[in-house]
Amino acid sequence: MITSPFFLAAAVTFFGLWIAVPVLLGILRLLGFYAIVHEGTSKVFVLFGNVLETITEPGIHFLWLKMGPAALIVNWIGTCYTLDMRMDQVYRRSEPVNSEEGAPIGIGIWYEMYVSDPVAFLFKNADPRGSLAANVSNATVRSLSNMKLAAMLGNRHQMSQVVREEVSPKSHEWGYKLGSVYIRKIHLRDPRMIKQIEEKVVNRLRQVTAAIKQDGENQVNIIASTASRQAAIAFAEAAALRPKIVGQALKTISSAPDILQAMFEILEVQRVLESGAEITMVPPGSDMLSQLIAARGKPAAPPA
Repeated sequence: MITSPFFLAAAVTFFGLWIAVPVLLGILRLLGFYAIVHEGTSKVFVLFGNVLETITEPGIHFLWLKMGPAALIVNWIGTCYTLDMRMDQVYRRSEPVNSEEGAPIGIGIWYEMYVSDPVAFLFKNADPRGSLAANVSNATVRSLSNMKLAAMLGNRHQMSQVVREEVSPKSHEWGYKLGSVYIRKIHLRDPRMIKQIEEKVVNRLRQVTAAIKQDGENQVNIIASTASRQAAIAFAEAAALRPKIVGQALKTISSAPDILQAMFEILEVQRVLESGAEITMVPPGSDMLSQLIAARGKPAAPPA
């Protein structure tokens, strides 16, 4: 048998913290002494068909102070509803709408909602969530039908505002308040129309591509013609300057008689060499030999 005071105190503490206190708190909760409301939730206490108390603030609430003696039996013969007050979201796909042009359009609409009035949420509508979804669907079809297709494709914010203003008052009566509404997707529901639009887009892209290609070729031709014109102008200017440059060089050379004489001699020798004529070298002072060569004329061809 354990007689040590330490083990006895530990056993009493364990029994008190793990068994006695939870049991005591449970009995107090069954007797309606207090109730714990978690963050994002609310509690509605109903007794004999009457709503005794609605608690929406999180924390520990003492029901005897709020409901009086009825709190003792509300957990036994009454009902306590716990509601989730957090924001919820729904996305409805392809709501059928017809545009003013008769095109079958599908609209994807996203909306968020939360419980704004717990009592109305519980007792004014058997299915507030389903009723809100049906209300959003009907409002979307009723408000957005017969709009121009261009307006549907370009004014999503305005369309979202129209649906929200249409749905909000009714949903608030059910205790289920509508938050943001956003038209997320608009698409055609007729496959043949989708195919026709795809063909038009492809043809238009081909036309644009061909136009871009032709414009590039035109730009290249303009650049090439411009370059050719500038090159021709440059060659013409060079040809016009050549006589001036040559004349200026001859003028400079003529200012030095020795250089001029040497140049003419070089030119003379060059022309003689280019003509292929026969050259006979005669020593200086040989007049008689020169006359004899001149009198003989062209030398006879050697015998074969």
